[in-house]
Amino acid sequence: MMKRMMYFMLFSWMTLAGCAQTQSQQAGGDSRYFRPLTSEEKRVILHKGTERAFTGKYDKFYEAGTYVCKRCGAELYHSSDKFDSGCGWPSFDDEVEGAVNRVPDGLRTEITCASCDAHLGHVFLNEGFTAKNTRHCVNSISLEFIPAGTPRKTASDTAYFAGGCFWGVEYYLEQAPGVKSVESGYMGGSKKNPSYQEVSYHKTGHAEVVRVIFNPSETDYESLARLFFEIHDPTQVNRQGPDVGDQYRSEIFYRTVEQKEIAEKLIRILEKKGYDVATRLSPAASFWLAEDYHQNYYVNKGGTPYCHKRVQRF
Repeated sequence: MMKRMMYFMLFSWMTLAGCAQTQSQQAGGDSRYFRPLTSEEKRVILHKGTERAFTGKYDKFYEAGTYVCKRCGAELYHSSDKFDSGCGWPSFDDEVEGAVNRVPDGLRTEITCASCDAHLGHVFLNEGFTAKNTRHCVNSISLEFIPAGTPRKTASDTAYFAGGCFWGVEYYLEQAPGVKSVESGYMGGSKKNPSYQEVSYHKTGHAEVVRVIFNPSETDYESLARLFFEIHDPTQVNRQGPDVGDQYRSEIFYRTVEQKEIAEKLIRILEKKGYDVATRLSPAASFWLAEDYHQNYYVNKGGTPYCHKRVQRF
């Protein structure tokens, strides 16, 4: 396939410095788009540390409101789902739908913010504390509390789209008004932290995905989703132009019920127009940042996408 041939040409100029930069991004993301963190916040949120039991500000705290991610501001938990487990850390028996990822971590299961990968804590099941039999054990330092009734505009929001080669999807979405950043990566498969080679040749189940960080005061999810449906062919199955394989499938990974409903609405509109839409809808899972040479590919190398172009469909 054309993409794979181009990959082997690129591989020769990958450097150790580029690999190191990718690892840094994987661990900490691009700080331009996240809130500044103290050294202790970085220890927990970026480097997966744990604050001491019974020391967090939200352990014995039960005001009405919403808990958001300290790093990116995404909504994570409602106060109505908080309970006292006696463990020494804030405990919740449910999360905002699509807001939290679960990642196997040895004998435990880590929980991270689905928007920015910030470490939150761990989740435990079947302990009998509540009817939901679930305990999200969260570090207070990973959270910020927003009292009920507080007018609030989220500083940033996140969308995940897969529509063929991520180079082309990234190229068009990063030009959209209100978009802060677009990163290429992998989602939807079974392999933890996969490489491009593994995604391409070893049936990991991952799709090539872009993570879009956008400013809700300048654009909205529906505008970006409409653009997504117009920059690739949503009727193609496991391919996009000359690129063939399930990693090139059309798929929207939604973070919230609202995002899912918007995607479903747009698909219905396209189907009424006669399009046989093959785009899948799936809950967002762990996002694994792609290698550095895949980021901003067309900006760095020049040229325009070979298998994407914008076609008005709405």
